[in-house]
Amino acid sequence: MRAVPVHRTGINGWLVAALVFAALAALPIIAIIVSAPSGGAEAIAHLASTVLPRYAANTALLMLLAGCVAAIIGTGCAWLVTAARFPGRKLLAWALVLPLALPAYIAAYIYADILDFTGPVQTGLRAVSGWGAGDYWFPAIRSLGGGAFVLGIVLYPYVYLLARAAFAAQSHSQFKAARSLGAAPSGAFFKVALPAARPAIAGGLALVLMECLADFGVAQYFAIPTFSTGIFRSWLAMGDKQAALKLAAMMLVFVVILIALEASTRKGRTHSKDGLSASAGPLIDLTPSGRIAASIACTIPVLLGFVLPAAWLGWLALDQAAIGAVRQLSTYASGSLWLGLATALTCLITALILAFAKARANGPVVPAMIRIATLGYAVPGALLAVGLLAPLGAIDTSLSRFARDTFGYGGGLLLTGTSVILIYALSVRFLTVAYNSVDGGLAKIPPNLDAAARSLGAGPAQVLAKIYAPLLRPSLLAAAALVFIDTVRELPATLILRPFNLETLATRTYRLASDERLVEASIPALILLAAGLLPVLLLNRLTKA
Repeated sequence: MRAVPVHRTGINGWLVAALVFAALAALPIIAIIVSAPSGGAEAIAHLASTVLPRYAANTALLMLLAGCVAAIIGTGCAWLVTAARFPGRKLLAWALVLPLALPAYIAAYIYADILDFTGPVQTGLRAVSGWGAGDYWFPAIRSLGGGAFVLGIVLYPYVYLLARAAFAAQSHSQFKAARSLGAAPSGAFFKVALPAARPAIAGGLALVLMECLADFGVAQYFAIPTFSTGIFRSWLAMGDKQAALKLAAMMLVFVVILIALEASTRKGRTHSKDGLSASAGPLIDLTPSGRIAASIACTIPVLLGFVLPAAWLGWLALDQAAIGAVRQLSTYASGSLWLGLATALTCLITALILAFAKARANGPVVPAMIRIATLGYAVPGALLAVGLLAPLGAIDTSLSRFARDTFGYGGGLLLTGTSVILIYALSVRFLTVAYNSVDGGLAKIPPNLDAAARSLGAGPAQVLAKIYAPLLRPSLLAAAALVFIDTVRELPATLILRPFNLETLATRTYRLASDERLVEASIPALILLAAGLLPVLLLNRLTKA
């Protein structure tokens, strides 16, 4: 039977598809870069003399403090569960990942409710001590320090997961050699184990910093002026689009630095063939009191980051006001459902085409285009929304004028304020999640299946539909689930771009909590927390030592 060669037109078709998707994904960033210089030096000087120093300082300080909290907790707990044996170690090794299931903005609502002046902690303190309002000092949770605590206690699993994997892959003999030369356990940790794991820890820390930079809900609720809240305030509250674009451009500098930091950490990650196995003995022998201390040290982050917030939400959900609000649950649950499904389907189709283009095309062009198309996950939602609205206004105005002149269309703008734009933005934001899953599944498929199908005359579309899609079903389902959950939990982009008649679980929870109606927000918040458990458990399984 005559073999059918791979036609250049087929390859060019996949190249064009990758180029189009890369251009669509890069559109918001390009718009920000192009629009930032508008207004000249005078506009930039005005920002620099008013809000810019405060936004930059608060954003940097929030990232620094939250990063320190996450690095200390994540690294310390990862070392303990990997190198020591203590009561509850196996359970805690799994449970330490759970705080990642809790959206940071929900954690902020809960801790403000618990620790505010009228909350149970301060109320109980006054009842026990007999103090009045001005008789004692209590740290303010609605502050930059409070925001850093909330973000750190929720995001530390990023550091923990990568550090745990790095510690487990390290050479057992190197640590033992350091101990045999007289190094104390702490000395061997700081001189041998920690330096070897530093790239992985830095990678996890870069992810934490990206989340802190992208955060809107915590900063908004705690009244912390950051780039995210500044963009939101300039665009929606003040109607100053140029100021929002300039703030977004300055925020983009932070994003580029963090992407470069995360990429650089991958080069230094190595794995030893002499890594710790499940049957290997502990690297450090703890005293009875030390084992108890290790159990407590690993339990506290789980309690603060997951158990306490989940229990508090569950207790609030039993209130009659929360139960009464369930009648409205179907409205914003359905909004979340169809928005998540539409975004997941869009990301799946795009990711499948990109992964297939990478597999069929040669050379560096397609991988470069895919790299651009999958940068959205590192871009904060507020920045993405503002960057998308900037070019959309001009495009939509021209499109509406054409529809009016050609077809007699008498309505307003065709795209702005519609669900199409929101799905587009969320697809750009979460395409990375879908692509990584699909590309990982595609790498497991033998390439000779493709060659055999093409030798029988099958075209690229037939190969994709009849061979790759069925074999990729598990990866496609995992990608769809992850994108769906991320879409349901997304807050800033949805707040800015959503149509007026669309309410999701995330926006409903945000609005109720902003009105100090946390009891009514408890049930949708619990649903968001439960939804977050799936990707967290999957991530824990994939990185399990």
